[in-house]
Amino acid sequence: MSHSKSPIVTVYGSSSPKEDSFDYEQARALGRLLAQQGYVVATGGYTGTMEGASRGAKEAGGHVIGVTTSLFDKTRPTANPYVDEEIKLPTLFQRLHHLVTLAEAWVALPGGIGTLSEVALTWSLMQVGEMPHGPFVLVGDMWRRTIGEFSDDAHVRPQFRELIKYAENVERVIPLLK
Repeated sequence: MSHSKSPIVTVYGSSSPKEDSFDYEQARALGRLLAQQGYVVATGGYTGTMEGASRGAKEAGGHVIGVTTSLFDKTRPTANPYVDEEIKLPTLFQRLHHLVTLAEAWVALPGGIGTLSEVALTWSLMQVGEMPHGPFVLVGDMWRRTIGEFSDDAHVRPQFRELIKYAENVERVIPLLK
């Protein structure tokens, strides 16, 4: 699939889940669903849910972009095998910025510190108007709890909380992207 006119959805998630784990298979299902809807899937390009989403998209005939960094070349010299187009940047910060600003929509699966950084930067850039408000979906109860704890009325205005949509599972993501 060519992606010259197709919208890009960046999928954030952990590098830890192994093939056949629940989180990996959920990412794979999400990648497949996104590709079936004509989206280009962008991920951080490495293992875990990044690989799962890439694999699902590729298996459904989609185009996959992996945004990697040469900082990890000693431990992860190549992108996962399902990436069609690798964009390798010199620093983690440049990778993060590119991954966030490359897309028209964003989906975060459960993850750790890196995923939290991606979610926070996406939300912050939307909040200040540095990038357009687009569909931004967080999947799973972990995110609802995390963002809920963080974003009380005293610190985050309701209109900024509304920039984020929540999906209980990956099957509920696609309608929230429309």
